[in-house]
Amino acid sequence: MEKPYVIGMDMGGTNTVFGIVDTRGNVISKSAIKTGTHTDVNLYINDIHAELSKLIEAAGGIGKIKGIGVGAPNGNYYTGNIEFAPNLPWKGIVPFANLMADKFGVPAALTNDANAAAVGEMTYGAAHGMKNFIMITLGTGVGSGIVIDGKVVYGHDGFAGELGHVNVMRNNGRLCGCGKSGCLETYASATGVARSAREILETSTKESLLRNIPVESITSKDVFDAAMQGDEVAKEIFNYTGKILGESFADFVAFSAPEAIVLFGGLSKAGDLILNPIKENMEKNLLPIWKGKVKVLFSELKEADAAVLGASALAWEL
Repeated sequence: MEKPYVIGMDMGGTNTVFGIVDTRGNVISKSAIKTGTHTDVNLYINDIHAELSKLIEAAGGIGKIKGIGVGAPNGNYYTGNIEFAPNLPWKGIVPFANLMADKFGVPAALTNDANAAAVGEMTYGAAHGMKNFIMITLGTGVGSGIVIDGKVVYGHDGFAGELGHVNVMRNNGRLCGCGKSGCLETYASATGVARSAREILETSTKESLLRNIPVESITSKDVFDAAMQGDEVAKEIFNYTGKILGESFADFVAFSAPEAIVLFGGLSKAGDLILNPIKENMEKNLLPIWKGKVKVLFSELKEADAAVLGASALAWEL
């Protein structure tokens, strides 16, 4: 009998979430451990094994598991290694997929979290049936997964698709955590929205509900809440963010001609506040051959399960 389940695992700097997933994309059980408290990767894997073994036994044993898919920061699909991840406690190159496969006795695959989200969207979500699309994750940073002819683009070294670090502001751009200035991530992430709010409030005298919050404490959710109450400054911030994203998307379309660009992550919860300026500015900047042809969609993966689903989708290919 074909093995009916896979394991999906999403590794963040703070927490690692994992679950058992069936062929229809149902997460049948799920658990989590802390990531950051483990300075030794082998002890971390021991803790995952202890917790995940309970779920595996409840699902009928390891014989029912086809493989393990992992979404991890700086995960290299080709090698199965996590390479120089700044937010993880283990430095340098960690052969994570091999360590997991050895521990559990089933094959394991690994990629970065945005690529995992793209595979998940193609397998279970809004991009189901699509062979050409771009996944953009709008969270603390901006991640991306590029799919061409049904395959994720990994490039020659496994790290292709860092669209969050394309330059959108050549002169006097904001400093990015990557060390460059003017990256898309510094404007279009949740952190970027908060930075835009601070800039507008500090350089203008416009009235805004946001002035009731200490300027250094403003979050993207505060901007969203104010915009939903009709605050003009908050709406201006979303228009500015959407303009930068839309202009960037027009550039992305020029190199891969996707059927759709799928948005995922916290900032996408802003709905039409972010979607309308994105579409308007993308269309304005597209070459005539692509006008009206590229959809901008929100992810259809249930947010609580999306990261686990995305990672699990890798394991069906093992």
